[in-house]
Amino acid sequence: MNRIVIVGASAAGLTAAETIRRRGWDGHLTLIGEEHRPPYDRPPLSKQILTGDWGPEHATLRSRPDLARLRADLRLGQRAAALDVPGRRVHLGGGESIGFDALVIATGVAPRRLPESDLAGVHVLRTLDDAIALRAALRAGPRVVVVGAGFLGTEVAAAARAMGLEVTVVEPEPVPVRRPFGDRIGALVAELHRDRGTRLRCGVPVRRLRGAGGRVTGVDLSDGTTPPADIVVLALGAAPATDWLEGSGLRLEDGVECDAYCRAAPRIYAAGDVASWPNAHFGTRMRLEHRMNATEQAMAAAGNLLGDATPFDPVPYFWTNQYDIRIQAYGIFPPDAEMQIVYGDPSDGHFAAAYGHHGRVVGVLGWNATRRVGTLRRLVVERASWAAFAATPALSPATLN
Repeated sequence: MNRIVIVGASAAGLTAAETIRRRGWDGHLTLIGEEHRPPYDRPPLSKQILTGDWGPEHATLRSRPDLARLRADLRLGQRAAALDVPGRRVHLGGGESIGFDALVIATGVAPRRLPESDLAGVHVLRTLDDAIALRAALRAGPRVVVVGAGFLGTEVAAAARAMGLEVTVVEPEPVPVRRPFGDRIGALVAELHRDRGTRLRCGVPVRRLRGAGGRVTGVDLSDGTTPPADIVVLALGAAPATDWLEGSGLRLEDGVECDAYCRAAPRIYAAGDVASWPNAHFGTRMRLEHRMNATEQAMAAAGNLLGDATPFDPVPYFWTNQYDIRIQAYGIFPPDAEMQIVYGDPSDGHFAAAYGHHGRVVGVLGWNATRRVGTLRRLVVERASWAAFAATPALSPATLN
């Protein structure tokens, strides 16, 4: 094996490249990235970069000398257009093709849009350039409508309110962040935003964007109302960036479908937001758009490419920062899971909760409770019995204090 190609130069792709070199592989390594910028971190885009607390350079993951030490053929600003699996070649948008003996796919996701997304004033937030453009638009003091109240939408709303802007959040679900955390946590996030002056329109789907003279003026909702907007931020979720893989023969269900070793085909692996794989710890197939998973899965995929043969079965970790609140979570949070507060009280702004599903503790969540939720993580790792957990005095709030 003399040639390894990595497609995707964000956190997962960079980590895969670093892992391959750290493990002592000394062949020809190519790292292909669609953006012209060197690899950077995405979580700050909706927080420090958007508010202006950080300059764009602070999001950069590695310096130019660090990248040079990878001894990689770094192809920035080049988009993968097609994959020839039998021929072992990646075709680029400019017509060039690059051969490989082994491949790591780390192309991430692309933001979903609405039909009228080409109106001036409509933004998505996926890239550093997106964040810079949105930051510049927010400085003019516009009325902002955020469409979507998942993590990204609520973080953007919090950043805009911190800048003193008039913000409306529109969400078809009855509460924000319902899909990851359910109704109880969603209601607390809604209260958090209302207390900070954000207008929430939950349970009301969007019909279309309204514009005049080529510029967005508002968002038509299903109840007949139209919140006015100078800026609309679309936070509708994202789709795996697999269009270039159509016709390749790889299984493309929810992303690139891999086995437990992050392998999509012989000597072809995937990692990060684009990869779907069966996690034996939870007995379910998953695809995660979490920053920590990008790093962990890239390390696992690179290791298995080099011969480890180790299943990837992590306990996911993710977080969101909004205003002065930090929500941290380990595990998974199925819609029909039971939830129990095990430390503190939501009314006090500090608490931790556990989630049970099919008789096991599958997730723990902390609301401004970093140390507590870190301690509780072991319940998910050990697949603790939900019935035993609920009945054990040692896990009561008093004991955890």
